[in-house]
Amino acid sequence: MQLHSDAILFDNDGVLVDSHEQVELAWRQLTAEFGLDYDMLAGTLFGVRAEDTLAQYLSAAEAARAVDRLEDLEVTLAESVRPVAGATELTDRLPADSWTIVTSASLRLATARWTAAGIKIPSRIVTAEDVSHGKPDPEPFLTAAHRLGVDPVRCLVFEDSASGGVAAAAAGATVVAVGTQPWPIHPAARVRDLTQVTAAYDAVGAIDVQLAPQ
Repeated sequence: MQLHSDAILFDNDGVLVDSHEQVELAWRQLTAEFGLDYDMLAGTLFGVRAEDTLAQYLSAAEAARAVDRLEDLEVTLAESVRPVAGATELTDRLPADSWTIVTSASLRLATARWTAAGIKIPSRIVTAEDVSHGKPDPEPFLTAAHRLGVDPVRCLVFEDSASGGVAAAAAGATVVAVGTQPWPIHPAARVRDLTQVTAAYDAVGAIDVQLAPQ
């Protein structure tokens, strides 16, 4: 399958960096410390901001403490994060002004994971601090498109989480699902990882993205 876009927006965790094990370890520790049920929360953790999840179960003061504690735990664990297959090869080939990362993590945490995984940090990234409403709200992707100076409809988004997929679709972008997590929407395509993705510029400067068949 071939898709065309003016910019590529990547989710981070599960798309560029393989951090799910570290996320689970940190959340298990946090829920034990704050008297929460990890198994109850597990299905809602990926792809959304920690503060949005914790605000549903803790007072404002407790949630703020929990967010800070979780970030410390996750930053400590970030040194063992590795890139998702194909992530460094794909992003290294993309010109700096044609892509960015849209993550629900804080800048501090995301930077720790990018550094450990060897992912170069593009300009105009969007992190948890940059938006008032996180995924599944479309604001993160709309913000990224605006920063790149691109119409959201001309953006191609790679996402692994259902909340991120919903957010990207609501922003008007074309969405490619990474991995096998079920979504409430139908993505334009689905890939196992980024080894199945190649990108090149066409004659008018748009990005031609080729997806290997499943």
